[in-house]
Amino acid sequence: MEQSLTNSRDSELLARASKVVPNGMWGHMATRAIGPGYPQFFSKSDGCRVWDAEGNEYIDFMCAWGPNILGYRHPEVNTAALAEIARGDIANGPTERMVELAELFVDTIDYADWALFQKNGTDATTTCVTIARATTGKRKILVARGSYHGAVPWCSPSVVGVTAEDRAHVIFFDYNNAQSLDEAVTGAGDDLAAILLTAFRHDLNRDQEMPDPAFLRHARSICDRTGAALILDDVRAGFRLDVRGSWAMHGVKPDLGAYSKAIANGWPLAAVAGNRRMLDGASKIFVTGSFWYGSAAMAASIKTIGILKSTNALAHMEAMGLRFREGLASIAERHGVVLHQTGPAQMPILRFENDPDLKIANTFCAAALRRGIYLHPKHNMFLSAAHQPADIDRALEAADAAMKDTVAANSGISHRTGA
Repeated sequence: MEQSLTNSRDSELLARASKVVPNGMWGHMATRAIGPGYPQFFSKSDGCRVWDAEGNEYIDFMCAWGPNILGYRHPEVNTAALAEIARGDIANGPTERMVELAELFVDTIDYADWALFQKNGTDATTTCVTIARATTGKRKILVARGSYHGAVPWCSPSVVGVTAEDRAHVIFFDYNNAQSLDEAVTGAGDDLAAILLTAFRHDLNRDQEMPDPAFLRHARSICDRTGAALILDDVRAGFRLDVRGSWAMHGVKPDLGAYSKAIANGWPLAAVAGNRRMLDGASKIFVTGSFWYGSAAMAASIKTIGILKSTNALAHMEAMGLRFREGLASIAERHGVVLHQTGPAQMPILRFENDPDLKIANTFCAAALRRGIYLHPKHNMFLSAAHQPADIDRALEAADAAMKDTVAANSGISHRTGA
């Protein structure tokens, strides 16, 4: 059954917000940047589902943009966090949970000898860069073109309000391109502090690209030779692909890693993990926040990581992602549509052939939204351990109908030869 994309409660809330909040909403949460018809406000969430302000229900394939890994309102995680709140979340210093969580990080992540905790992914990536500069005494940070590392002036995708000085020591290269990386290293000269890489290439509105192990080894060898830090930005993928770190499967260990999103199943937390070589620099810098030491999110993280390590949650997410991917491939083939699905199955992105303005993707996602399936037309999506076969099959049923609508509405859609 189709749901109306006209949401009077949502419109009312957005009108109110527009009087007291710049543009009514900011950053990546602003649905005007996603596509037509998306609800801006939500009323509740549970498992793998969300409800908008009007009460419409959706099977969710964004997982709050990544934090939901075990399922919204996971009872064990929430019980652990709420017990800390009952005792006192924020005080003049952290509780024992901080030590327990740092011990768990060191025990779990294959390169970690220590850990520091923050609140947002941007906190973590910026702390990594600061530690790298403190350790090396150098300034240049090499970053892949198009990669997202946060929303502060040194790395924000927007240049509004950003000065040239904010980016003065950032040098760009192409992901998975050893020659391009070598050229950036040459450009840094003897001032190279770090190479910063995402777990895999998950840039906005393009096919995702897994890291070439040879490229990672090349980056590792550069850092070993120059003394620079190799930084893994695992904010988006961390603990979703491998609890040991997203590069563990490739046999490459970074010096520093940034985490957030899924590490506490939606409770606000970020972390930096590092090896012993980075310890002195990490000990000397000053980074802090009034809410960085809250025990509730740390307790949630301890429980979340424990569940991920002791259950088949990661394998289940991958299996559900593959079920969704294979089903979408069959739907696209049946309708004669060329559909790109790239990256890890548990972090999918969908792209239509010859769709630079996202007209086709927006049509498809809006049609799916009307049928109770929340997809994204240009950002990678996420699956959680709460997604079950029945949820995937229900989503595929809706996707089949949405694809039919999309083909009917787009005469220029790319078709497979002979379709």
